[in-house]
Amino acid sequence: MGVFATLDEVREHFKKDTFATNAGMQVDDYCDDGCTCSVILGDGHRNAYGGVMGGVIFTLADLALAVTANNIHSLSVAQSVNINYLSAPKGKKLIAKAKCIKNGKTTSVITVNVSDDTGRDVALFVGTAFKL
Repeated sequence: MGVFATLDEVREHFKKDTFATNAGMQVDDYCDDGCTCSVILGDGHRNAYGGVMGGVIFTLADLALAVTANNIHSLSVAQSVNINYLSAPKGKKLIAKAKCIKNGKTTSVITVNVSDDTGRDVALFVGTAFKL
């Protein structure tokens, strides 16, 4: 059983993650070992060439890591992360699906697959969260 009892509780807690929420990111769903977060893309998410900023993709994946890790064990913080950008998004929405693949005594390893609403794989993010 996770730390959070309801989706509303998760959303209320992560409203305080203002960098992500100010960028329009939200928590769509969660379970004991994962979650789904998303963002509808707008002009404010674009780089000078019209593409989606890598930081938007990274921040969405980082939010999904935070939700998953802190539902497993509160308080958890990112210890190490890696992202591989796979393709430029073509859709109007990004979706990040996180899953804990290792829940250890002091750390959790979480993968986050980021895709767009066309089904295109955008990024693979792997993070290790340290349990405080």
